Amino acid sequence: MKKITQATLKAKAKRIKLLLLDVDGVLTDGRIILDNQGNELKAFNVRDGHGIKLAQRAGIIIGIITGRKAEVVNVRAKELGILEVHQGALDKIRVYESILERYGLKDNEVAFVGDDIVDAAILKRAGFAAVVADSDPAVRPLGDLVTRAEGGRGAVREVINFMLAARGAKPAP
Repeated sequence: MKKITQATLKAKAKRIKLLLLDVDGVLTDGRIILDNQGNELKAFNVRDGHGIKLAQRAGIIIGIITGRKAEVVNVRAKELGILEVHQGALDKIRVYESILERYGLKDNEVAFVGDDIVDAAILKRAGFAAVVADSDPAVRPLGDLVTRAEGGRGAVREVINFMLAARGAKPAP
């Protein structure tokens, strides 16, 4: 984890207008389940989903950048009203840059939650970089925040709660 003060961390979180998320290992626990027909299944945490809705209500745009492709990600994104869904992103930083350009945002207005080395380039650029508790040790030093929760177990909600608290929002009941 980067060595920064709590005040600096809160200041970084307060500026965020766009939260980008990896899927496998962040929104899920990283397991990939295949049924007998070859359909990919994923388990998503309901608290993460509620946190995403809270962030959206606070005006934060939510987006997904993932290297894999799975229809279940589109289904979950639609349920949550996430419009920025980028699957099969083999060059995640290029997708990141195109999203920033489309919204006219700067790095310091973007948060990213990742868990593995394929996320490193974005973690280095994002104004607020978070990694999940069970992230690859190689990316932990890139995080401004390392969550207590593991991926797929409320880590995204933890990041969102921190961001909303930095804005002065009271925790949701």
